Amino acid sequence: MTIRLGYQIPNFSYGTGVAELFPTVVKQVRDAEASGFDTVFVMDHFYQLPMIGTPDQPMLEAYTALGALASATSTIQLSTLVTGNTYRNPALLAKAVTTLDVVSGGRAILGIGAGWFELEHQQLGFEFGTFTDRFERLTEALEIIPPMLRGERPTFEGKYYRTESALNEPRLRPNIPIMIGGSGEKKTFGLAVKYADHLNLLSSLDEIPHKLTVLRQRCEEAGRDPSTLETSAFFSVFIDDDSATAWKLAASQLSQNGIDLDTLPDEARAQVLGRTLVGNPEEIAEQVQTRVLDQGIDSVTLNAPANGHLPGVVELIGNTLRPLFKD
Repeated sequence: MTIRLGYQIPNFSYGTGVAELFPTVVKQVRDAEASGFDTVFVMDHFYQLPMIGTPDQPMLEAYTALGALASATSTIQLSTLVTGNTYRNPALLAKAVTTLDVVSGGRAILGIGAGWFELEHQQLGFEFGTFTDRFERLTEALEIIPPMLRGERPTFEGKYYRTESALNEPRLRPNIPIMIGGSGEKKTFGLAVKYADHLNLLSSLDEIPHKLTVLRQRCEEAGRDPSTLETSAFFSVFIDDDSATAWKLAASQLSQNGIDLDTLPDEARAQVLGRTLVGNPEEIAEQVQTRVLDQGIDSVTLNAPANGHLPGVVELIGNTLRPLFKD
């Protein structure tokens, strides 16, 4: 299993000066490594996301940060959740991930998706295009990147990208795992079945059984054994030894985006909380076990947007959930 328990760092707004920012990141990652997480993820964005904060909040470039984290850790795997394909030439991305694998001693995972945050593209000069354009780009990139990770020398001529006997050395491992993130049943699932080792599913708790049924169908249509495609689900977690405090954390985080849980109609409240886990350790563990793992998902990746940078929070999450996974 490539990933069992992952921790994603969703923001770099810690109320510290810039000089203290990265040491705070390192502390989170080392705490994750020590408490049973096997993979740490950073976002591949240049601006903070709308549901977490405002665009002007701090955001580190993903692969520079991961390279630095490689030197600060020893066992935890390193990846993005996920790389926006539109931000880099695919041959350059293959080189960056392979370099991360070398400097980390074989701990890199390539997480990749089509890209979606239009504001970044507009303001920083990246070509955004249509939804179809972005998935066509991703498909072409996946014709180039996996062969380069395997040490092959692909020659490719596409609408968006081209290579000519592309070389990728040095390489530490025969291959590097590829994870595709998303929830689209046609395009994303199809690409994951064809190219990936792992699918990180972005869906609500209620949607998981349906999504897994569709994913199995896509595998069968392509002649792939569904058991060979690992799956994970991604959630935000608000956890405290006291359940009421955990709910206050969730309400406070959502209120920063103008969402008042107390006044939302039931249907809207369920939608907002669909990809959120809230409660004390026992409640969180029960939700993950019964609503995720027992449904057939192999692993979970979590972030803690309200307080993950505070002492003890990452350890509490890891110590709560690691026992659910058999080595």
